[in-house]
Amino acid sequence: MQKYFEINKNGNNIFCKVYYNDLKTAKKAVLYCTGFAGHRDNKAAEGYAQKVLSKHKNVIIVTFDWPSHGSDVKKRLRLEDCDEYLNIVLDEIKCGFGIDDVFVYATSFGAYEILRYIKAHGEAFKKIALRSPAVNMYESITGAIIQEDEYEKLTKGKDVRVGFDRKVNINMEFLESLKENDIRSDDYLDFLEEILIIHGTNDEVVSFDESKAFSENNLIEFIPVEGANHRFINPTHMSLANKLVTEFFGF
Repeated sequence: MQKYFEINKNGNNIFCKVYYNDLKTAKKAVLYCTGFAGHRDNKAAEGYAQKVLSKHKNVIIVTFDWPSHGSDVKKRLRLEDCDEYLNIVLDEIKCGFGIDDVFVYATSFGAYEILRYIKAHGEAFKKIALRSPAVNMYESITGAIIQEDEYEKLTKGKDVRVGFDRKVNINMEFLESLKENDIRSDDYLDFLEEILIIHGTNDEVVSFDESKAFSENNLIEFIPVEGANHRFINPTHMSLANKLVTEFFGF
């Protein structure tokens, strides 16, 4: 089963979705964090939820819209808003749903945000699985997402809507904040046992080599998936990634 819900807190209105078997008996939660321009109705999240819930009755999977994503009403994407959204959603899972054991499955930009979050707040999750993490988020967005004419508009102080199937409103201030928040310069050795990174060798958006180097520098378990692209479009690749994540969580 699934249902939509909203969290209204601190002037924010966060649009969320939960997949479940029985909310009253749930003991574990997976917070599924989508990538740049993603949304709570993400098909990959739905597929993962169906896989997990078919075998594990006491788990829920929660997705949400990042600021300026999906149905969110914020006009521009800002990193500080992303951090606040994570705080609020995590609090809702723990207090609203009464679940202490929270796991994270995050992709691309969502993975970047999770890494920023734990560096700032410490051990907030039981385990963290990252697929195609944008550890070089600034280079990923400027090199693979933003077009040359769009970048020119940004340099002139204009807002630009960029993304994939859906668009997100950004400005030059957002790009500068990505440059200032380069997580590759941070030390994640304190979290090495809690994190798994899965990355496709044919990723066309985020550098496979950068992700691998980040894992090696922080002694994080890294599993390459031969031939997989950024979104793991091939069902076989996605099935493998979901299997590895579920096993890592110990479900």
